[in-house]
Amino acid sequence: MSAPIGVAAALAARFDSSVTPRPQLWDQFKLTDRVGLVTGGNRGLGLEMALALLEAGARAVYCVDLPSEPGEEWKAVRDYVEAMGTGGRLEYVSQDVTKQEAMWAAAQSIGDKEGRMDVGIAAAGIVIAGKSGLDFTAHEFQSVLDVNASGVMFTAQAVGRQMDRFGTPGSIILISSIAGTVALDIKSLPYDTSKSAVLQMARSLACELGPKRIRVNTVSPGFVHTEMSRPTIQSDPATLVRWSAQNPLGRIATPDELRGVVAWLASDASSFCTGSNIFVDGGHHSW
Repeated sequence: MSAPIGVAAALAARFDSSVTPRPQLWDQFKLTDRVGLVTGGNRGLGLEMALALLEAGARAVYCVDLPSEPGEEWKAVRDYVEAMGTGGRLEYVSQDVTKQEAMWAAAQSIGDKEGRMDVGIAAAGIVIAGKSGLDFTAHEFQSVLDVNASGVMFTAQAVGRQMDRFGTPGSIILISSIAGTVALDIKSLPYDTSKSAVLQMARSLACELGPKRIRVNTVSPGFVHTEMSRPTIQSDPATLVRWSAQNPLGRIATPDELRGVVAWLASDASSFCTGSNIFVDGGHHSW
């Protein structure tokens, strides 16, 4: 951090008449000219996070997802980004996060094109729920771990290798869940297990990559209105009431309520934060 901030800046201005005091806090949140990669970025939380990075000034954000072509939601956000006129670009990459070498190659290609990698967000995830933990098949368990644990690791590796390659500070954000900390009532043993693995993965990587100025943190959302949760709510409206009652705020989140914490973790405003887990759950974990 080359420029003085906070109290240091105020004191410098006080004793240097050539310095004109000005607000500097928001400078720390700017992502000007930075490049990001977001998995699960075709829609939902991933796309919301990609947009947040671009609104903070990122040069380009690459949304990695499974479909061969992006959906209408993604295209609408791309058009919105272009209309903002900031020069930022929303790009799409079709790739399977469970393919390690392919993920590494995708990030390598982005690094070759952009000359840097600053932010990586692993938001791709799946859930299988609604049955006893005694009844999940080996295939069901493994399929969830493949995406939610292995896919997250491959994503972190892919972006981390590029950050290391260019020798610039980086921020890796792994999307976990309150299910990694507390047991939910949706009977989701594989999902819960995978999200717990993500928490430890981030702590381990944070300790290893800190000396390289690469920070690794997790975000643990509570219940959120997403494409993943919508079928359950629609099939049983009482679910929304039950989930809402499980946190002190008495409701579930909307996707945009994760924008602030992600923008903060991606930016220099969180420069001394690594190995941390940030709950965005309306206080669910407090009970």
